[in-house]
Amino acid sequence: MSFDSISSKKFNLEKATNFMRQFRDPDSRELKKLSANQFMEIWSHYDKDGNGYIEGTELDGFLREFVSSANFTDISPDAVSDSMLVELKACFMEAYDDNQDGKIDIRELAQLLPMEENFLLLFRFDNPLESSVEFMKIWREYDTDGSGYIEADELKLQVFDSNKDGRLQLSEMAKLLPVKENFLCRQVFKEGIEGATKLTKDDIERVFSLYDRDNNGSIENEELKGFLKDLLELVKKDYDAQDLLEFEETILQGLEYSSEGKISRKQLTMILLALAKHNQEEEPATP
Repeated sequence: MSFDSISSKKFNLEKATNFMRQFRDPDSRELKKLSANQFMEIWSHYDKDGNGYIEGTELDGFLREFVSSANFTDISPDAVSDSMLVELKACFMEAYDDNQDGKIDIRELAQLLPMEENFLLLFRFDNPLESSVEFMKIWREYDTDGSGYIEADELKLQVFDSNKDGRLQLSEMAKLLPVKENFLCRQVFKEGIEGATKLTKDDIERVFSLYDRDNNGSIENEELKGFLKDLLELVKKDYDAQDLLEFEETILQGLEYSSEGKISRKQLTMILLALAKHNQEEEPATP
């Protein structure tokens, strides 16, 4: 029996309170598109212990209410029998438990519930951003006051505020908006001096093209910020906009850096060679 067929079963029991019912259209019983606030209401309601997962009895309660709220008759979630719940949970987890850990995290729930487009942007887990250049463009859109932080309360995304300071910093936002790949993590950049000698013209060109998104022959603005963010992630797990600014000053110091805020292929090559050399120097000596 499929998840959908279980969801469409009819029950004939007394009316009962069901948290999910308010988010369905009263006529069609389809789920409405959720705002950020509504989504977080649902998340907080079912993640009762606040541990970042809907699991165990929390998951049972969510599934019972999710299914019974789709019925045209207001019925009790208890109408879903234990045996049906077992089957329902198996179907549900197969469809939505991406990491197969037996529980649902906020990202997995986001795949199930329809959301308004501007909030859905934050959950592009099936389609990660192409590069950190796109990430920095989105960051700028949300950090409208240029403070270097996104107020978590505005977005109702406290669950991602890992250091609980009431705002999202760059590294916290990066967990929310994953990028396909940090190209600078590739092995060729981790092999020290030897790796530097392996850096080919094609390697340099691929990196340059990755960040020069407008193909104007230079890396600038969000392109430069995206490149430096990827570079910073290699040495620092938790970072904010100020860290990125200071890192930019450090990295670009000593380069013939253009006052126009751009770096060329030649300057990029110098940075990548320095990165490979730095990695070699950081490696512990072999006894």
